[in-house]
Amino acid sequence: MSTPVLEVRNLHVHYFTDRVLPAVNGVDFTLRAGERMGLVGESGSGKSTMALALMRMIKPPGRIVSGEMLVDGVDLTRLNEEEMRKARATQISMIPQGAMNSLNPVMRIGDQIVDTIQAHSRDRSSDALEKRVYEALESVGLKRGVARMYPHELSGGMKQRVCIAIAVALRPKVIIADEPTSALDVVVQRQVMETIGRLQEEMGLAIILIGHDMGLMAQFVDHLAVMYSGKLAELSPVRQIFDAPLHPYTQLLIDSLPRLEQKGTFKGIPGLPPSLTAVPPGCVFNPRCPYVMDRCRTVIPEYREAREDRWVACHLHEVEQ
Repeated sequence: MSTPVLEVRNLHVHYFTDRVLPAVNGVDFTLRAGERMGLVGESGSGKSTMALALMRMIKPPGRIVSGEMLVDGVDLTRLNEEEMRKARATQISMIPQGAMNSLNPVMRIGDQIVDTIQAHSRDRSSDALEKRVYEALESVGLKRGVARMYPHELSGGMKQRVCIAIAVALRPKVIIADEPTSALDVVVQRQVMETIGRLQEEMGLAIILIGHDMGLMAQFVDHLAVMYSGKLAELSPVRQIFDAPLHPYTQLLIDSLPRLEQKGTFKGIPGLPPSLTAVPPGCVFNPRCPYVMDRCRTVIPEYREAREDRWVACHLHEVEQ
């Protein structure tokens, strides 16, 4: 089996306000070259904080408190600011959630790609930079002429493709895609995901896809990580997680998907995710869990490999070997 390109070990990210808020609370996972991992969960579960932590872009009052984030064996948490600046875009890169807001409205597209290349790599000649810009645009299915255009001249789908082009311009090893299709219609969503999938195969990228859409995850990723209140509830191969989810929260997420045979019927998850200011004792999901036991209300379940390549934090699976 290939060596992991990304290893996250016991990562903790806290926000220090009038009290300490554990937004990411002891997360562990590995990702190999060419793998696609989905990260799902309700709003406030810690998904976007996880993405910003991996990019070392957590702003005060947030802070990475402890843990390791290794890309090809190099711990990003130990890099100084200059070293981390060079690692962004060359080792690990991010496709932002809102293309509409992430592009500079008064700069041509080509200049924005050049800015990224110059900020994160050695200075290049103008000819080499121009070639890189055209290669980046063509890699996402855009014509060279887009380099001379401004963001307002592009459609939503084209803007998102530009963001993808910027993310892959320096051929990083890991791409984090934070809800890359959230503001697009379904046809453009499919085109954007096909573009990301093609680039991933051509470049051998490892991808973390963050989002709410379980249907999209089922079609795109190899492994699915389910996050709840700053922790991973479950991490399993995507086929197995849909066929037989281990964690009750995963089961409820899958059950909430609309089905043709139940037209017009929508099923949600009772209750609300806990506030970070009032995390319940024991298993954080216990107030909403249909299978809650007395043990769940007092003892935090261990995140462990319950079956081969299937990790879960739930007392229901502690007896399995």
